[in-house]
Amino acid sequence: MNKQNVLFVCIHNSARSQMAEAFLNKIGGDFFVAESAGLEPGILNPIVIDAMKEIGIDISENRTKDVFEFFKASKLYQYVITVCDEANAERCPIFPGPGQKLHWSFTDPSTLAGTHEDKLAFTRIVHGEIKNRIKEFLVEQSQK
Repeated sequence: MNKQNVLFVCIHNSARSQMAEAFLNKIGGDFFVAESAGLEPGILNPIVIDAMKEIGIDISENRTKDVFEFFKASKLYQYVITVCDEANAERCPIFPGPGQKLHWSFTDPSTLAGTHEDKLAFTRIVHGEIKNRIKEFLVEQSQK
């Protein structure tokens, strides 16, 4: 069985898209190959790294990637899923091929002010939302 390619896109590829990539590869890796990229690649969020390590997923060696590198390489994806706000999602390039573009909006963990523990607690909430949406996506796909 050929695995379907999925690209998750957000602004900096530092948090939400990295978490979505990791969850889909872990939970749905038998059927999907997930990658992630950003519109303006930044630096991997260290709080996201900590939050993911708590649940046994190590993304500390990941690097942030530019979505336009994937676009210029003409990579084909069955799904391109934006995980940022609607306005930034509109900036995502249209990828060639028959792939479907989806939008799942999640709050950016880097926008929260407060202590390290406050930010970590909020990031746990966001990664829980992303994980749940990935599970819903897998159920939807199994029904096709």
